[in-house]
Amino acid sequence: MAWGISLVLISVTTLLASAPGAATAAAPAAVTPVPVPVLSWGPCDGAGADAPQDGFECATARVPLDHRRPTGRTLDLAVTRRPAADRSHRTGVLVLHPGGPGNSGVDFARNSYAALPASLRDAFDVVGYDMRGVARSGQVECWNDTEFAAAVDAARGAPGPDAPHTAIRQGLDFATACRERAADLVPFIGTGSNAKDLDLLRRALGEETLSFYGRSFGAYVGTVYAAQFPRRVRAMVLDGAYDPRRYADVPYAYDAPQFVALDAAVGRFLDWCAENASACGFGEGRPRQAFEELKRALDSHPVVTPSGRPATGYTLAYRLMFNINAGRVIWPYLGQALRAAQARQMSFLLSPPSPGSFDFLNVNLAVECADRVYPRSRPLLSAAVRAEAAAAPLLGPAIGFGPPSYDHNHAPACAQWAVERPSRYEGSYRAAGSAPILVLGTTGDPDTPYQDAVALAGTLDNGRLLTFAGEGHTAYNRSACVSALVTDYLAGLSLPARGTVCADEAPPEGIGRRLSSLEVDETRDVIPALR
Repeated sequence: MAWGISLVLISVTTLLASAPGAATAAAPAAVTPVPVPVLSWGPCDGAGADAPQDGFECATARVPLDHRRPTGRTLDLAVTRRPAADRSHRTGVLVLHPGGPGNSGVDFARNSYAALPASLRDAFDVVGYDMRGVARSGQVECWNDTEFAAAVDAARGAPGPDAPHTAIRQGLDFATACRERAADLVPFIGTGSNAKDLDLLRRALGEETLSFYGRSFGAYVGTVYAAQFPRRVRAMVLDGAYDPRRYADVPYAYDAPQFVALDAAVGRFLDWCAENASACGFGEGRPRQAFEELKRALDSHPVVTPSGRPATGYTLAYRLMFNINAGRVIWPYLGQALRAAQARQMSFLLSPPSPGSFDFLNVNLAVECADRVYPRSRPLLSAAVRAEAAAAPLLGPAIGFGPPSYDHNHAPACAQWAVERPSRYEGSYRAAGSAPILVLGTTGDPDTPYQDAVALAGTLDNGRLLTFAGEGHTAYNRSACVSALVTDYLAGLSLPARGTVCADEAPPEGIGRRLSSLEVDETRDVIPALR
């Protein structure tokens, strides 16, 4: 099967080398100035319901819908900030950008503020915004809630032989729905435009440069921003980074290791269960076999949830895909939840994707299809999807052959994407002339494989890699070592020494208290509180 994956990736590379979309379009002879948004700050009505009176203020930034036509139609972006606590020693602005794509940057800034060290809260105005197509900034909807619910409720954790054909058909249905229902917005939600929006926000805030922390997809937004506006970077932390060239231009080669990384992380958890049967509580010494049996049992006899919807083996795989991101600290709770599922009792692993999830997934797919160019070959799509699922037997078939959803199975929709991509970024990622950029990579990251961070740090002219030797997705505030080094860099521009590795991951947490990292929800990204 490794030979099959290699064949797919070689074919993709060959096809993309001659793809017309790989060339950068010539710049127009004359450039029309882009109007700078005017930010009128006021109360944050309805934003960040967890802390409605938290000192943040909100505004709306009006930006061009199509940056090629800066004085044409506009789009309103929701923006929030909390002014620096120590105004006499204010350094500037720190933009916090969440993962996804699909997570609200307004909520991310507000819900993550308390987790920041006092030195950063004192020195920076903390800023967040909902990027175009997300939440308060023109939520994209390709499939509606009824269509998404029908697709995920019919999906299975151990899908049958027709599943690849179903996945490709559903991918086409989703891509067609985006073209027919969201054609006014979808062409313009790519990261090239998002990065231009970010620079307009910088100008609207009155800053010559900005400091930036982006996690997961937010790291790709930061990468593209630095590539387009390298002289505007004061400091930038890219956590859970992407290999940008493979992500955008050779997507099958990017997707395959992501499937493997996810499955490997789940495998390490199940191996821990085998060696720590009492602490895990699942599988009675044979957790891999028990996991396969559980998926099939839930497929055959779904648990009916309080909402009346079924929880199947697909539900289990979908939730585990997100919750494994929390790292080793959550492993005993995962074991407990799997044991509850065996007993047909409700747990956070048996929660079907909700309407909030569907909002997230609509954007997640549409943005990445706007960013990435897959070959149009249907045989290649079928071969790639089958090879990726086979290389990741624990979750690969469920996710790869499932309905349009998260990163791993974007190929069925994006390879059949019929919408133009004027907002896609196609230039160099070197960010030549930028200030030093700190790239964080976690060795056991299930979502953005560690090698992506290595590749990005090597791609950037002024990249510096900081490694977290641990499990889970992203590194900041999951390691005291990483957090101290990141804080020193953001506050005082002091970079960690080359080759620095932090190895202080928290061990599995004994059952008995509620963890902030428990029940990871794909619709809500947040910087965790440092333990």
